[in-house]
Amino acid sequence: MPQITLPDGSVRDYPQPVSIHDVAMDIGPGLAKAALAGKVDGELRDTKALIEQDAQLAIITAKDAEGLEVIRHSSAHLLAQAVKQLYPDVEVTIGPVIENGFYYDFAYDKGFSEDDLAKIEARMDELVRQDLPVSRSLKERDEAVDYFTGIGEQYKAEIIEAIPSDEPLSLYTQGDFTDLCRGPHVPSTAHLKAFKLTKVAGAYWRGDSNNEMLQRIYGTAFADKKQLKQYLHNLAEAEKRDHRKIGKKLGLFHLQEEAPGMVFWHPKGWQIYKNLRGFMAREQAKRNYKEINTPQVVDMLLWEASGHADKFGDGMFTVEAEERSFAIKPMNCPCHVQVFNQGIKSYRDLPLRLAEFGSCHRNELSGSLHGLMRVRGFVQDDGHIFCSEEQIQSEVGEFIDFLHDVYKALGFEEVLYRLSTRPEQRVGSDEVWDKSEAALANALDAKNLPYELLPGEGAFYGPKIEFSLKDCIGRVWQCGTMQVDFSMPGRLDASYIDENGDKQVPVMLHRALLGSFERFIGILIEHHEGKFPLWLAPDQVSVLTITDAQAQYAQKVTEKLQNSAVRAICDLRNEKIGFKIREHTLERVPYLLVVGAKEMESGQVAVRSRDGEDLGSMAVDTFVSHLQAQGLNQSV
Repeated sequence: MPQITLPDGSVRDYPQPVSIHDVAMDIGPGLAKAALAGKVDGELRDTKALIEQDAQLAIITAKDAEGLEVIRHSSAHLLAQAVKQLYPDVEVTIGPVIENGFYYDFAYDKGFSEDDLAKIEARMDELVRQDLPVSRSLKERDEAVDYFTGIGEQYKAEIIEAIPSDEPLSLYTQGDFTDLCRGPHVPSTAHLKAFKLTKVAGAYWRGDSNNEMLQRIYGTAFADKKQLKQYLHNLAEAEKRDHRKIGKKLGLFHLQEEAPGMVFWHPKGWQIYKNLRGFMAREQAKRNYKEINTPQVVDMLLWEASGHADKFGDGMFTVEAEERSFAIKPMNCPCHVQVFNQGIKSYRDLPLRLAEFGSCHRNELSGSLHGLMRVRGFVQDDGHIFCSEEQIQSEVGEFIDFLHDVYKALGFEEVLYRLSTRPEQRVGSDEVWDKSEAALANALDAKNLPYELLPGEGAFYGPKIEFSLKDCIGRVWQCGTMQVDFSMPGRLDASYIDENGDKQVPVMLHRALLGSFERFIGILIEHHEGKFPLWLAPDQVSVLTITDAQAQYAQKVTEKLQNSAVRAICDLRNEKIGFKIREHTLERVPYLLVVGAKEMESGQVAVRSRDGEDLGSMAVDTFVSHLQAQGLNQSV
């Protein structure tokens, strides 16, 4: 006689084992119709699964995150079924859920093309309309191997052989298609109402380049067509905003095979970089950070002492010289401890805030490199705060304010917060962890900031807060971080003298706001679609002549703007003014100043924004004041 406790605390008794579907029906027919799965004592199960003893139960619908995952997993099976019906010679392999969708890998010698996707989608739609029930069955290992071998699915048989012998094997069947899967899955194909196949790619079996190449079909699925439409819109927007395309179009940077993962900055791109760096330097100085610079190449002995050689050695670029081993700096923290260690420090010196725009290199896998978003050579806006345990909370609170100011200035209003606490393997006493976790949590609570708690996800040396920003099309980018470190200062002999004259080891707070300049500029390009805020734009003003007669006047206007710290350029080409306006608008220059005979005679300029707004004619000094009111010199 199972007793079922629901999320609202209510309890329902049943005289015999009851299915999740029946419990949902007992609550209401509408819920039963919407139910995709159930969470029984924290474990996801099919709606047909029986509950035989007392349990906590949550009914999962498409509104739940778990429900969306079930939809996507079931959509992968739907894809495989459609492919098998259309192309009987295909062998199916695996089809997992991934971020924002799913994929399925197929062994198919002929290969798929983008043109095949519409045909496969149409068959998927037919299978949805058939409302095929999805059922689960259990098989013994040998029986399952024989089954898949018998229908020519050798990859499935190979997968089974890799599954531990004590793990039960479950198969899911819908119509003429059966797949090996843990589940759970939707009750029937009719629940799969909104999906889209997005692309075809190659993929090696088990991700090993020594194995055969498979055909991977990607797709996405949502609870309804409205959500799918919004996602596809965002996908198209993301494609339009791709920083690699815009970077090339605007002449900001390039990458090439002779230096994989290293950025060649062009004049305009480097101007953006300098603007951002100048802004960060000014903001850090306002908050009493002391900017430093540390060596690029450091003896391996330091990385061994810090623990990085053991944990990150494979990701380091190394070099030999004079029978010594060196590493090209992959991170800045051990070097910052060396700066702290110079001279005796007192409690009166704390907190000591050190910051560096530190150039780092990491040997990332070539297949993971992606424009500015994933590179081998990058510069971190790195900072380390040396403080006492009692100062952790106040330092974290000040950092949060700093981070919000920076993100807002860069055009980001929404920030997400995640607090990661102690892992099983860690250094430091429970007492110190208690204090540090409480300090991070209290800093967030004091500012009324909601956060996601991630138990056990902290670093071995201390807890951390991760700060993620949301861009204009809803994508989330993890950029900022605040990490408490009990380990490295002690390992590298850092100490200070407390008020009692005793030697103490400082706490080290690792902090970053942007993460890396390269990646953050990539994010900025996509967020603003290359239309940077005035202070960040490489060229702020273009002065355009209508005829050659205004050339000298236009040059004087440009010179006056430049003397007022405006990044102005002058276009004296013998082209039609409409052509010039269009070209500079496409280059995303914030303001276009048109000078013709009328403007030259009156000593003014006709002002136009890159969005096409006509601001009328005005004196150059008036225009400069207009720019200054918009934060012209924010990066100075």
